[in-house]
Amino acid sequence: MVLAAGRGERMRPLTDATPKPLLQVRGKPLLQWHVDALARGGFADIVINTAWLGEQIVDYFGPQPLTGNHVPLSVSYSHEGLDFGGALETAGGIVRALPLLGDLFWVLAGDVFAPGFVFSLNAVQRFARSTKLAHLWLVPNPEHNLKGDFGLAPDRDAPGRQLALNHAATKYTYSTIGLYRRELFEHPWFELPAGNPQGVKTPLAPLLRLAMDNQLISAELYTGVWADVGTPQRLAQLNQTE
Repeated sequence: MVLAAGRGERMRPLTDATPKPLLQVRGKPLLQWHVDALARGGFADIVINTAWLGEQIVDYFGPQPLTGNHVPLSVSYSHEGLDFGGALETAGGIVRALPLLGDLFWVLAGDVFAPGFVFSLNAVQRFARSTKLAHLWLVPNPEHNLKGDFGLAPDRDAPGRQLALNHAATKYTYSTIGLYRRELFEHPWFELPAGNPQGVKTPLAPLLRLAMDNQLISAELYTGVWADVGTPQRLAQLNQTE
């Protein structure tokens, strides 16, 4: 699932007429970078949620787009804007799209730039064999988030891997890329029904922290190129460097 419903207030005026995931970085939209990378990894069924100017995203990709490598994809849309008048935040949006998703699925934000990230079947298989409810990729803290989000500590259940702990002394930034298990968004962890029929807005961080407190979130550090394209200045900087 690619999250593409946000308004992108900090990116104005660029997002007044263009949804943030369609802003171009180095010659193609941010969202296209993710779609191409998912296809290279063998993931051809993609769900995109939309709200602000979501019709532009639908017009750009359609139901069966081709990636840069001419790989055919199947794209489904969760139209939060059309259904509820606006974005439902991360957890609310995921639960809204849950009927379109499988038991295990990727979640990634459409407004980050991570051109070298590999969406691998091995990562999915490793996660499937675990007992965790989610596996997150963390990144070194950028200047705009120096305090970080979550910490890393040894995972007692899987030696050699790491566990995200929100109370660890050294914290890293959540890349907004992760693997999730459907049951994290079901009772007893989450109370909204699948499909979120009432359109309840719900953030993801409290749910992650609850699962972390129960030792059910694993994580690893990603040190490749990564940027949260949150301001026009960051976008300009990315387009000035190769």
